[in-house]
Amino acid sequence: MEEKQFAFSVIGGDARYIELIQFLQAQSHQVYVYGFSNIDFPDSVILCDRLEETIQKSTFIIGPIPCSQDNYTLFAPYHQGSPILLKDLFESLSKYHVFMAGYITPKVREIAGDSFKIFDLLQREELAIYNAIPTSEGAIQIAMEQQPITIHSSKCLVLGFGRCGKVLAHQLQGLGACVSVGVRSVKDIAYISTYGYQPLFLKDLKKEIHQFDFIFNTIPSLILDQSTLLYVNKGSIIIDLASKPGGVDYEAAEKQGVKALLCLGLPGKVAPKTAGWIIKETVLTICSEMRE
Repeated sequence: MEEKQFAFSVIGGDARYIELIQFLQAQSHQVYVYGFSNIDFPDSVILCDRLEETIQKSTFIIGPIPCSQDNYTLFAPYHQGSPILLKDLFESLSKYHVFMAGYITPKVREIAGDSFKIFDLLQREELAIYNAIPTSEGAIQIAMEQQPITIHSSKCLVLGFGRCGKVLAHQLQGLGACVSVGVRSVKDIAYISTYGYQPLFLKDLKKEIHQFDFIFNTIPSLILDQSTLLYVNKGSIIIDLASKPGGVDYEAAEKQGVKALLCLGLPGKVAPKTAGWIIKETVLTICSEMRE
């Protein structure tokens, strides 16, 4: 069956979006771009001089992940010149447009209004699952770089057993770590035991957390608060993968001498090509679903 071809306008984004653009072009989709100053693309990729021109070229508008870091301007680290204002972008879109980006906050949605269709890429199940792989690998890379011991034979605690927690626990076990997973529900405890990890109820976290060399948090709430950090081994490290503001009281961690790192956007930092491919697959799935 012949693959459908689409036209895309890609506006803003980081290194993974450079890869996304090239993946789309390689599959013979027409790509128009804005917000990528001094980046060399294949000849068939059309660089637009104006935001409005880029938007007029296609129905599908691909924005960055995150869509904005300040709820005011579009995230466009390669763009030179005046910031791309969300207000200007959204006012240029019509009911015929489809806007796709990641981490679209309530404030950004408020600015966007409801005159066109919006997809938050990070809410797509397939992207979230695929993204867990480079996120987990990146977390392990940082842990190995920061600590003077190997993952092998170390005691690792993964907080949370969602998409990222599942993949991370699996990868750590594959490296020979003794893996414990902390959760709230009895159902998750059963799954964790079945997979061969050590289950830990979060209500027992203070009692057990002292024993771990590496602590990986995937829970998007304040799970490692000031009182819990008192029990953390000072020679260990916390790798926080939860979305901002993270799951750690960082002020308390610094005061107590606990090493804690908030590690956001790892797919784009450690594996931009893979991350670009994941975004491409998700975008094309959305387009195909809309055309059916």
